[in-house]
This record gives sequence, structure tokens and C-alpha cells, in this order.
Amino acid sequence: MKKIIRPPALLKNSKIGIFTPSSPANVKHREKYQYGIEVLTKMGFEVVEGELTKSEKSQGYRSGSPKERADEFMNLIRDNSIKALISTIGGANSSSLIPYLDFDEIRANPKIICGYSDVTSLHLAILAYSGLSTFYGPAIMPSFGEWPDILPETKQSFLEAVQLHKEGKRQLLPPKQWSDHLRFAPGEWKSKPRIFKENKGWKSLNPGSATGNLIVANLNTLMTAAGTDYFPHLEGKILLIEEMNAPLAEEERDLRHLERLGVFEIISGLIVSKPEVYDQQDAPFDYDDLVLEIVGSHRSYPIISQFDCGHTNPTLTLAEMCKVSIDAGNMYNVNFLILEPMVC
Repeated sequence: MKKIIRPPALLKNSKIGIFTPSSPANVKHREKYQYGIEVLTKMGFEVVEGELTKSEKSQGYRSGSPKERADEFMNLIRDNSIKALISTIGGANSSSLIPYLDFDEIRANPKIICGYSDVTSLHLAILAYSGLSTFYGPAIMPSFGEWPDILPETKQSFLEAVQLHKEGKRQLLPPKQWSDHLRFAPGEWKSKPRIFKENKGWKSLNPGSATGNLIVANLNTLMTAAGTDYFPHLEGKILLIEEMNAPLAEEERDLRHLERLGVFEIISGLIVSKPEVYDQQDAPFDYDDLVLEIVGSHRSYPIISQFDCGHTNPTLTLAEMCKVSIDAGNMYNVNFLILEPMVC
């Protein structure tokens, strides 16, 4: 891994480029996409659509060929007027861009790169090959395109990460309420009020304290990187994993895979976010029980669950390799400190 660099902070009226690395949801759900752009503009930023995104091209499950998608991304990187890139949404094959990206150019032109879910592939590859710290955070359609407005906690956390926090430490707090309500379909994203649940906070599964650099990843996508040279170096890192679909059988498979890779022997802390679609599949135990069964409650490091980063709403923005401190006591007594700005 190259020496870590951080991108410059956004300013008022900074230009943000939009790229579509996988699913062409901006074509299939045009109104929601356009509303997300409108919200980002109202936040004071100038939006520049990538050429592929602007063309409304679709190849069914993907927005274009791997080369076309990579060219869109690299053209936004090369445009010196653009200070950040945000993905429209995730999908299933952002990893196809990797062979066509110029990682030396990405390092030479450091920008804020933000997205989540399948964009994990790009986060990991850029970290490994460019050494640039990218942002696991909101995407245009699911986050900025929230009706009637981006959720205040999502917005504030994003702005703190990319613009406002420039020195010292800051505490990260759980939102007071959260939602796993699916309302993406046409006619539903505006007509159905979002259903929220009380947020009890982040749950301590194993008490302890840890200070270290954070690696954030969608679990399913992380496992597709296993065996590649961009799989993250996790020695001494605090690992944060999140998931969209979480049937327990599949979670067990992926967690066991991490176990056999030796991940749980070398990390210094584990954080598990709330999944969006959870299915206990008639098991007499829940997700937390499964994590403890596989990772083990004998660990000397903290294990935290029910975090708020990823597919549920609101979502908190965190940068890859940002330095954090976590202190897990009993049950919902968790303290999370960000020890340094995520931008320079």
C-alpha cells in the first residue's frame, strides 16, 4: 500500500462530478436521479454529470462497457475544476473498471470520491494502487435523492467529512432514529412516507478499546476481492462491514470466509452496520449471535454492531484509513471518536 494521501476539502460552490460505475439506475429511475442532483445543487455545489451518465446509456444491468465506465471516471479525475466525484448508485460490477483506471493519475489529482455498496471495489483498488483515502458515504439516488429531502444526519455527516471538520477531534454519534424501509420504486419513493424506528444506539458485543485506521467495506463486495492484490491490508486496522441483503446463511458464509483468511486474528476492532434487508431464516439466533459465534467473544478488541453506515438511513460518512478511536463498554455504551480530519 502506498503512503496515504487525503483530498482537499470542498468549498462553497465546488464542482462535483457524477459517475455511474455499475447500475444505470439513473436511466431506469430518472425522476429520483434528477431530484438527487437538485438536492446536491441546493446544498451549494455545482454538479457536472459524467459523459456516460449524461448520455443516459444503458446496457441492461450496467451503464456501459468497462472501458466506457472507466473513461467517464478518469475524465472527471482529469478535469481540474472538479473537486469531488459521487456515484449515482452501486450495482454489481464496479470492479470491471479496475483494469482501465490510471491509478497514478488518481494519486496525482486527489479528489473526494464518494459512494458505497458495490463501489467498495473502487474504494479498495484506489486505496491499494493510489494510496488515496476515499469516502464510504452517500450516493446520488438513494441518499441525496431521499424525498422530501436528504436526511439531516446524512447531510451533516457528509459535510463534516468533506468540508467542515478541518482540525482536531470530533465525536460521531448515532442518529436518534433509523430506517430500513424500502421505497425506491417509481410512485413509492415520493408517495410513501419513510418509516423510522427508534435507534437504541450502537451495541457493544465485546467490550474493549481500540485506536487505529478504519477500513470500511460492503461485506459481499469485500469477499469478491479476496485473493486479489487489492484486498485490504487489515493488520492492526479497525474493520467496518455493512450489508444490503443479509440472510443469515449468506452472512455465515462470508464471515467464515473472513475467518479462514485470518482477518479476525489480525484486526484491532470490528464494527458491523445495520443491514437493509435482514432475514433470520428461522434460526433460533440473530445476527449478533452469529458474529460472536464466528468472531468469538474472547477477543481482546471491541466488537460493535448495529452501526449506521451503508444501506440503512440515515447513513454516516467515513473515509478509508481515517484514524479513529472506539471504546465499547456494556450494551449500548459505545464512544466513537474521529481523531483527525478526513480532508486536507
